[in-house]
Amino acid sequence: MSEQPKRTLPDWMRRRLNDGQRFLALCVLAGLLCGLAAVAFHLTIHHLFDWLWEQAESRDPLEFCAILLAAPTLAGLAVGVVVQKFAPDAAGSGIPQTKAAYYNKGGKVSTRAGIWRYLLGALYVGLGNSLGREGPTVHISAAISSRIGRWAFKDPARVQSMLPVGMAAGIAAAFNAPLSALTFVFEELLDNFSMKAIGGMVVAVVVAAAVSRTMLGEDPVLTARIAEDYKTSAWMLVALPVGVAAGLIGHLFVRSTLNMRGWFKSGSRKAPWLAPAAGGLSCGILGLAAFYFTGHLGNAQNSVFSIGYQSLEAAFEYKLAAGILGTLLVLKFLAVVINYASGGSGGLFSPTLFLGGMLGGLLGVGLADLQHLGNWIPAFPADTKVIGGCVLLGMGAMFAAVVRCPFTSLIIIFEMTGNYSLILPLMAGNMLAWQIARRLQPVSIYNALLLQDGVTLRRLPAYRGAQDYRKLPVQSIMTHEVFGIRATEEPADALKRITAADKRFHAYPVLGEDDELLGVIARYELKHPGERQTVAEIIEGQELLSVTTESSIRDAANRMIARDLQQVPVVSPLDDTKMLGWLTLNDIARQQNAIEG
Repeated sequence: MSEQPKRTLPDWMRRRLNDGQRFLALCVLAGLLCGLAAVAFHLTIHHLFDWLWEQAESRDPLEFCAILLAAPTLAGLAVGVVVQKFAPDAAGSGIPQTKAAYYNKGGKVSTRAGIWRYLLGALYVGLGNSLGREGPTVHISAAISSRIGRWAFKDPARVQSMLPVGMAAGIAAAFNAPLSALTFVFEELLDNFSMKAIGGMVVAVVVAAAVSRTMLGEDPVLTARIAEDYKTSAWMLVALPVGVAAGLIGHLFVRSTLNMRGWFKSGSRKAPWLAPAAGGLSCGILGLAAFYFTGHLGNAQNSVFSIGYQSLEAAFEYKLAAGILGTLLVLKFLAVVINYASGGSGGLFSPTLFLGGMLGGLLGVGLADLQHLGNWIPAFPADTKVIGGCVLLGMGAMFAAVVRCPFTSLIIIFEMTGNYSLILPLMAGNMLAWQIARRLQPVSIYNALLLQDGVTLRRLPAYRGAQDYRKLPVQSIMTHEVFGIRATEEPADALKRITAADKRFHAYPVLGEDDELLGVIARYELKHPGERQTVAEIIEGQELLSVTTESSIRDAANRMIARDLQQVPVVSPLDDTKMLGWLTLNDIARQQNAIEG
């Protein structure tokens, strides 16, 4: 059968437009399609959850609980089955997958992945699970722009350059935030500010944001009503504790998500498709607990479910008491961690802003109560409206601590709320939270998720250009797929397997019957075993050196050089017999050359 011709741009377009003009024209098309997709995704989730809540509210209490337990569970079950059978990239937020596609696949995101992301994300979040829509919107938009790039260009560089265009358009439409869309792409994907890259993204962002505002309205995503008569010095005092609290809680959120995700991945190997269903059931339980613990007050009743922006608006207006704010902070935290870690399809942007808002509101209520008691902070108004300012500060600081994009964390709050009055305190709190979280966890959450999935990050700019890369964990540059030798094998049999698999390396890990790490054997030792009959006999008495995934590159290199070793196995921090990867001096040298080059 003859190969089908590849679809390309019409000849008239190629004749009349040069490469740069075609690129900008296609950025307009990408902005339009990404804007429409983002709006459709938003409306699908919104209407689906509204329908679910109306169905539940119209029933008696027992049926109400049954519906709100069953809906997120069934959505999780659907996600689990589809992810395992058809769309492995549809789990999680979509941003790690977009980054991996840009650097490891030349910017190619399959259209199929985008379609499944739309369907599963809308179903999972729309039926009540506690994740956001912004990350999936990025993935959907990346698939659209990648498809346009592959249709229009033969140059791999041009195809790759279309992906950040779609990414920016998706964020702009999802948040109604065009400026922060640009800064997010530079900070998270490109890791540098380039005037060369910005032209096409600006075009797509303008078009996508215009589509979003035309169809959803001109108003900001959140309406912030805060006091205007404040003293900057007084608010700076407020921003500091907010920044510290957000930095610590943000770090706890990231570590909890990564640790629980690792637990789900290791504990659900026999039936991984059930994990998202378990996460959905947990979300249902936590959401109902929030509903009854808060006494159905304010707009808090459904905020643990789905996105929950209603509670943020209520917090801005001081409609939520301290008990409700604290309850929502804790239960939403747990629901988001479990939903994401179990393999659900949804993002972390909205939950992060929600948690920050509840934290800021909680601190704001305490501050307002102190002011009423005795005007503890001079020139600070004893007005309940100042609580909205604390909510704003908390949102920005938590976003900076979790997502690790400090400039975006400033701009996105302004654009989402339409309020620019607290810029200096916001800058102080965000930078403090970012620095605390960065010190406690050097690798950002999206990169850590990629590492957890065994995706190499050698090509990512953060690992090429960081001046002190030696402090990064060896997990960022190690080889994940390793060819192992069995301890019970005879040396000649092992050599035959090596030749057949074309795995001629200097050395190999030796594994036991349960895949436990027993030692390392050099190929030279396999060729000259002497009188020893098995691999186990050759490595008997060996003093094994291994490093953990969290060991720094610098520490690993020093230990290898001290022992005159060219390679070491990488093991789990919790079990030094569980091998997770392989590190060589060549890996370290390649990393160093990439930075110096």
